Amino acid sequence: MDPLTNAVLGVLFLGVGAVATAVMYRLRGQSGPTSGNSAGAYGNRLGPLKTIQPRPASPTAAPSQVRLPHLPAPPATAPQRRTTSEQTSTALPGKTETHWYRVARIDEIADGSTLAVQAGARTIALTLLNGQFGAIDGRCPHQGGPLAEGVLEDGLLRCPWHGWGFDPRTGESASPHHESVGAYDVETRPDGVYVAVAEAVETSPTVSDVMVETMVHWGVRHVFGMVGHSNLGMAEAIRKQETQGNITFFGIRHEGAASFACSAYAKLTGRPAACLTIAGPGATNLLTGLWDAAVDRAPVLALTGQVKTQFLGPGAFQEIDQASAFQAVVVWSQTVLSNSNHSELMSLALKHAVVQRGVAHLILPDEVQVLPVAEAAPSGPAGRLAELAITPAAESIAGAMELIAAAHRPVIIVGHGAREAIGEVVTLAERIEAPILTTFKGKGQIGDDHPLAGGVLGRSGTPIASSLMNGADLLIVFGASFADHTGIDRSKPIIQVDFDRLALAKFHPVAVPVWGEIATTAEIFCENLPKNLPARQAAAAIREEISQQWRAWRAEKGRRAAQDRGQGISSAAIFAALTRQTPANAVIAVDVGNNAYSFGRYFECREQSILMSGYLGSIGFSFPAALGAWAAAPKRPILSVSGDGGFAQYMAEFTTAVKYGMNITHILLNNNELGKISKEQRAGQWPVWQTALHNPSFAEYAKLCGGCGIRVTRSDQLDSAIAEALAYEGPALVEVLSDAESV
Repeated sequence: MDPLTNAVLGVLFLGVGAVATAVMYRLRGQSGPTSGNSAGAYGNRLGPLKTIQPRPASPTAAPSQVRLPHLPAPPATAPQRRTTSEQTSTALPGKTETHWYRVARIDEIADGSTLAVQAGARTIALTLLNGQFGAIDGRCPHQGGPLAEGVLEDGLLRCPWHGWGFDPRTGESASPHHESVGAYDVETRPDGVYVAVAEAVETSPTVSDVMVETMVHWGVRHVFGMVGHSNLGMAEAIRKQETQGNITFFGIRHEGAASFACSAYAKLTGRPAACLTIAGPGATNLLTGLWDAAVDRAPVLALTGQVKTQFLGPGAFQEIDQASAFQAVVVWSQTVLSNSNHSELMSLALKHAVVQRGVAHLILPDEVQVLPVAEAAPSGPAGRLAELAITPAAESIAGAMELIAAAHRPVIIVGHGAREAIGEVVTLAERIEAPILTTFKGKGQIGDDHPLAGGVLGRSGTPIASSLMNGADLLIVFGASFADHTGIDRSKPIIQVDFDRLALAKFHPVAVPVWGEIATTAEIFCENLPKNLPARQAAAAIREEISQQWRAWRAEKGRRAAQDRGQGISSAAIFAALTRQTPANAVIAVDVGNNAYSFGRYFECREQSILMSGYLGSIGFSFPAALGAWAAAPKRPILSVSGDGGFAQYMAEFTTAVKYGMNITHILLNNNELGKISKEQRAGQWPVWQTALHNPSFAEYAKLCGGCGIRVTRSDQLDSAIAEALAYEGPALVEVLSDAESV
């Protein structure tokens, strides 16, 4: 039976109190304060650490199980005062060095009082009593109370949480039933008070170290999240990897922004980033952004802290049933235990996220994060991922060729699932002279300046796209899901190509469902095309028709842009200016609502990448998504577009962008209203109710946060304002007073 099991059985059969304390230290790999290691020495694991180079991955061999050292039970007697040299940690065994820290001026503390001071990574209770300085550990052994914030009473330093008393110089407990704390050597020198601390210079890796290093081997380069009390072990491991330049951590203001940022990062790159939170509310705050990733098939790694395993079940502070809470949104979820194969758990999490294009989740109990591991090595993806190319069946290819050979007006429709294969799809379109339409989620995959581009199809689309679909006699659909929003005509012959077999003919039968990786399938179609296609013979006429429709639509957009009802700037004018000013290589994150409909309809893409909350359609997506886009592509221009309602959801994240110097330009359409909802209420013949918004000056808010803020009230100010914001080095916000009725 392993030591952890022995310890847990000890709690069950011998009760709590001193034995429970023994369990706590065994879980941490320590011998406990009464066997030569004080609570003061416990801080060693958080002290300055010698840089440890990453260990090479061992992909062909399964990492060893964690083995906890067999530790003796702590003796019942309280310890005597120990010198600094004796205060070494066994939680992370290794060499130590003693460092003297200047912690206070001599006159900084009054006689009869205490002062919380920092010595390296340790918080120490410095006291002055009857002219004598004392220094003991600032962490009470009872529930980790802030002893350094206590008060001196009757010669004892009492913890403010539960009143335990300790000798301020020796750390000895006033009660024989209570544990003592560690004491430190103190010296007064002319320039101040000094305390001696023994610090580890070589440490054993922890569970968190192994898991985070495995993340690095899998290519995870960014973590978004919030450091808190139940994820500190994991946070420390991330900090060490960041110090080595292997990973970057972005501290956000709301955990929902972290998961949205990860979702956008994955949509842009196809690779997972990680989000880190504490237990309880930190974990639940992730769920909206994780649902966005889940329904849009974006790989994300969610890391959530959890209460200590010994507290699971009764309903401890911030304990929730995370497995149940996350069950519906994840493709894989596991709780990390002391005897888990830790590197393998992380590899499985990332493999599930990548292969199933979804959310993988690891629950990390507090004490497990810091357990030392002696033999387990990080793992990696080598030999774990198969090639993506899926070749369609010969029968499917033959069926598709038969339909293409007979078509006079084929049209290609591409969805978000085709984003990695658009080059091959465009080549096919040029071979068969087929116009290319996109779903709203697929906007930007082909530039609107391409002679075969027809723009966005559906409710957020252009009349060009709907006209071309209506006139088609064959639809070839790549990586689209046939959402109602897109409105693909089901009455026409359809060839549907997708790498997800379940997505094929999911809602209704199609003429030829083709299971294959999209780039591979498009190439095979090109290789097998028959000669003398009817559509190819009519190439000039097809391109001229598309060109004429674009000329007519641009003329109509110009008329709409010139309209001024005196209630704000029209959407057509806003997105005409944005089309003129946005660099071709930009990434644009778009929110939901009227601003999104207008963006889909009026903005003309060239080579920009577009990110949106597709199936979830979550308000507030765009600015957190821009954080993720900047992390993925910091050298590309990053823009986000939202209404006032959407930006206000996560407006505190503007300070995050300022903190990390993120070069993000946000275009905010401010109409003081949830305009899309007002429109829906009118369409349903209801009165408009509770959609008005009370807003601050968002431009002034951006300035207060330390960024650039510009307010636009006239259409002739748009181009210069957007250009100024794009040129600003750092986060900038252009607040445009817009017409709520102009969509």
